[in-house]
Amino acid sequence: MRKTLFFLLMLLVLAIAGAYGYSWLRDNKLPNFRQQAEIYVYPGAEANKVLEEIADKAKVRNRASLERSFKAKRVAEYLTPGHYTVSPGDASVYVARMLNNGWQSPVRLSLTGNLRVKGNIAAKIASQLLLDSATVHRALDDERLLADYGFTPRNVFSLLTPDTYDIYWTASMVDVFDRQKAAWDAFWTAERDAKAKALRLTRQQVSVLASIVKAESNNEAEMPRIAGVYLNRLKIGMPLQADPTIAFCYDYKLNRILLKHLEVDSDYNTYKHTGLPPGPICVPTRAALDAVLNPDFGGTWGAGNLYFCANADFSGTHVFAKTLAEHNRNAQAFQAELNRRGRK
Repeated sequence: MRKTLFFLLMLLVLAIAGAYGYSWLRDNKLPNFRQQAEIYVYPGAEANKVLEEIADKAKVRNRASLERSFKAKRVAEYLTPGHYTVSPGDASVYVARMLNNGWQSPVRLSLTGNLRVKGNIAAKIASQLLLDSATVHRALDDERLLADYGFTPRNVFSLLTPDTYDIYWTASMVDVFDRQKAAWDAFWTAERDAKAKALRLTRQQVSVLASIVKAESNNEAEMPRIAGVYLNRLKIGMPLQADPTIAFCYDYKLNRILLKHLEVDSDYNTYKHTGLPPGPICVPTRAALDAVLNPDFGGTWGAGNLYFCANADFSGTHVFAKTLAEHNRNAQAFQAELNRRGRK
């Protein structure tokens, strides 16, 4: 009788141990999700709602396992804001620990397109990170913060480099600027510095001119020719007379630049002031920067092309000229084509 009881007791103990062992295995080692899911945890988020989202998006296999792990790891107390990736191979305990310890997956921060107004840039960054647009905008105007990177609110567009970056969703603007400064430093190689010096330009001046080139055309193939025109004008002391600088003075709100707009009182008005404006008028691309450093003067520097206008074939390209008379003929041809097409 005693042997039977002992045997039954041992079976019970083994059964309990087995159940516990399987439960531990289920929670700690076995994959518990059917598909990958991206989860965004905002500050103040409730653990039970995060659990619901994970269970739904990742198609949890064993909900009880996930609930046990959340409770055992006290996710309600230690839940950390961030962007997380739940993978099919993850066990429940790993996911709970991931949320507690802030083991984030980076997001892709895209800084591309026409980046020319601080408000729009702030909105673009804020739409991809936890930051709000007001915080981003303040950082773009923060003299002390930008001074740490060697920039000012006037030339902050130079600091930004159009590209796509891997960064944590909870990144601060210091983190964003750190990435941008690293990209800036990587761009400015000894070879590029030497080219800037040969053109008698500083890095910032290259950025300013590149911003004008970028604003003039998205056609990378002709950017060196546009850069050459402006460098020729700078060489002989001729005003740049760049329409995009006028558009910048009006926050790019003009549908069309008229003669009266050329009288705007601004340091950025390149019709009134010779030389470069005090800062970039948009965020220059690498292609525009390299166009300035590798210009096509259309002849010798200072004696090549001085003018360009839109091509009358409406291809989106430009035609270039060395003399005003030649330029006027090109402009008249374009205007005639506009009239023929009934456009003003």
